[in-house]
Amino acid sequence: MPRLFSSLEDLKNQSNQIIGNINSPQVLDETKLRSSFIDDLIYNALFQPDEEIKQKINELIYLLADACNAKSSSIFPLYNAVGQGELVSFVVPAINIRCLTYDTARRILQIMTRKDIGVIIFEIARSEMGYTEQSPKEFALSILAAAIKEGYKDPIFIQGDHFQFNKNLFVEDEAREINNLKTLISDAVQAKFYNIDIDASTLVDLTKPDLKDQQEQNAQMTALLTKYIRQIQPKNTVISIGGEIGHIGDKNSTLSDFEAFMTLFKNEVPKNGISKVSVQTGSSHGGTPLPDGTLKKVEIDFSVLKSIGKVAKDKYHLAGAVQHGASTLPIDNFGQLKDSSTIEVHLATGLQNIVYDNLPNRLKEEMYSWITTHLSQARLPEQTEEQFIYKNRKKALGQFKKDLWDLNETEKVRILDQLESYLLPIFTGVGVLHTRQITDPYFL
Repeated sequence: MPRLFSSLEDLKNQSNQIIGNINSPQVLDETKLRSSFIDDLIYNALFQPDEEIKQKINELIYLLADACNAKSSSIFPLYNAVGQGELVSFVVPAINIRCLTYDTARRILQIMTRKDIGVIIFEIARSEMGYTEQSPKEFALSILAAAIKEGYKDPIFIQGDHFQFNKNLFVEDEAREINNLKTLISDAVQAKFYNIDIDASTLVDLTKPDLKDQQEQNAQMTALLTKYIRQIQPKNTVISIGGEIGHIGDKNSTLSDFEAFMTLFKNEVPKNGISKVSVQTGSSHGGTPLPDGTLKKVEIDFSVLKSIGKVAKDKYHLAGAVQHGASTLPIDNFGQLKDSSTIEVHLATGLQNIVYDNLPNRLKEEMYSWITTHLSQARLPEQTEEQFIYKNRKKALGQFKKDLWDLNETEKVRILDQLESYLLPIFTGVGVLHTRQITDPYFL
């Protein structure tokens, strides 16, 4: 079990024979670093109550990641090559990790090494940062610590998913909400998020008859934040940026929507713009629970992905379209994505469901009890108990973050084994197995 350091002196004493000086660490004993010391460091990065110790450990993990060649990277070079027609693309899985982040990242990196997978994205959305209590820095540190633990030395792709405008706040005070997004982006870039998805699709106004008028605020705000990202991105790094034309769970996107958006966006950002575009195809985040708690079957319109993705590549030299809300899809859908000009697929709730399905009963009951007690105001009159719990159980993850971390090894392995069984067929379906030879040249 990892331990909390009692003081900076305690940290220095424990570090001395493993990494030397904590201000300029060198790996003196890689076996001890990977066997237990990195576990202690990330545990303190998450749960250390002393802010001075916590800050020093945060800095130390970043320094160790550099020393261990665990490099946070932008996927832009690969996506740019796809957009330029230099290679036939596969579909990149982008995985939202809402809990057990360090352990889940470790298992995914193990799969990547074993299956010779070149690229998988680790991501977290603006909304998820709130209810999972994971700041950009904490999330990035968990991923980089996992890479140190696993001795993983290939590029790591950390992404801000759905950096989304809150429409109500935007209407109330436009400047303030823009500043909220800029602050989030700045924090994320400082934390080494070099892939960011801007989501201003919430500002699309479908009441307007003209498509350009519908997409105007979306394009303007996406352009504004794109230019801001370019201003603050690190030297010699081109951050990969995504845009979104259709709010997930709303009406399906059309090629005309995309053309209207891109015309407006390119007027504002003629070059160095977005690398991909997220579209709505009939999915919804988390799926739609039926009264008995099972999920409604989702019908994806693959023609949306194919038509928009093709024009995105051929006309605008983007990498393709992005499918959100995909983790509850039937497994055979993932093979279809590869043939539909899809560059990226986002997976979130399916992983969360596996965690809940495999929790010890004692902890699951405690979490469900907390939901019933503290989130009752969110219950809709027509919802059954099963629907209410399913739709709201993600909001318990931050409250029980430490309880989840403190699961014993047997309990964690049971969850992680199920996650691997779920992910492997998806990775196979989207074609990322044995791709390192293809992807490596773009990140040398």
